Amino acid sequence: MSKQINKVTLANLVIALGIIYGDIGTSPLYVLNAIINGKIISEKLILGSLSCIIWTLTLQTTIKYVWLTLKADNKGEGGIFSLYALVRRQKRWLVLPAMIGGAALLADGMITPPISVTSAIEGLRQMPALRHINQSTIVYIVLGIMVILFFLQQFGTDSIGKLFGPIMFVWFTMIAFLGSSHLLDDLHIFKALSPYYAIDLLTTYPKGFWL
Repeated sequence: MSKQINKVTLANLVIALGIIYGDIGTSPLYVLNAIINGKIISEKLILGSLSCIIWTLTLQTTIKYVWLTLKADNKGEGGIFSLYALVRRQKRWLVLPAMIGGAALLADGMITPPISVTSAIEGLRQMPALRHINQSTIVYIVLGIMVILFFLQQFGTDSIGKLFGPIMFVWFTMIAFLGSSHLLDDLHIFKALSPYYAIDLLTTYPKGFWL
């Protein structure tokens, strides 16, 4: 029985970019805004926040996805539901954490798209001509976009990837260019690579853990 092998091509990578990394890539739209909103900007806040972001992404992708989730192979299927099926055969008590993981996945899938779209549309207020746009108008725009997005999903994940892959490629290129062009403004920002600043923010900053 021959085994079909899909070649990794640039087009496939762009499609994967639109499907998989859209969530992570759009998070900066609302994460930094939520962190600094209404707070006094300080070196501790900035370094700690960036360190939290860096280490969250590192731990999520390296440990959670690469080491754990990708190894949950259930006859070619992967992910939390595959993990749920696998643990049922091993230890009965593992069903409970697997169910919690599945519930968290569904909750994340429901809350993340509205947050990302809303944050993007609220960014229109940064334009002088749209500065006075009211909240109800933003809600209607977001609802319209969400209806269109969920309507498009019936045509399959592949079509979504083809649509959003190029958009995400442009988005990642833009934030990479804007970020790298300002790295030399203050080299002290590289201290955020140390997990010390993330831990310090979470444990000593007022309500730091709730950030």
